[in-house]
Amino acid sequence: MSCALEEPTTQVEVKDPLLDPSTFIPPTPLSSTTVTIEFCDRCRWLHRATWVQTELFLTFTPPTIGTISLVPLNKDETAGRFRVWLSVPGEDAPVLVWDRKVEGGFPELKVLKQRIRDRIQPGKSLGHSDKKA
Repeated sequence: MSCALEEPTTQVEVKDPLLDPSTFIPPTPLSSTTVTIEFCDRCRWLHRATWVQTELFLTFTPPTIGTISLVPLNKDETAGRFRVWLSVPGEDAPVLVWDRKVEGGFPELKVLKQRIRDRIQPGKSLGHSDKKA
């Protein structure tokens, strides 16, 4: 008597189209407002970048911001980088919203949200993020 598992002699065909890659539809090209967060991976700033990403998605729900991309960087010339870029459909180039080295530190979420709001939804209330400290 053998303890080895025997291969099934018949193959079950899956009929569920959700599991059939030939039915998958790729994402459309980006035509919505996007945010790109570049960060120094060697500095271990992934958690900070994902936190900022989450906060921005909670404040500016899709379709207001359709995509927030995280770009880890690990070259000598990008050491210490933490930049937030905003790309708006119809504008020629992304706008730099925050640079850690230029601004002298990481963004306060309140300030970052205000800068983004002022470009994409000037009339939007940010609630407690609009109140003066």
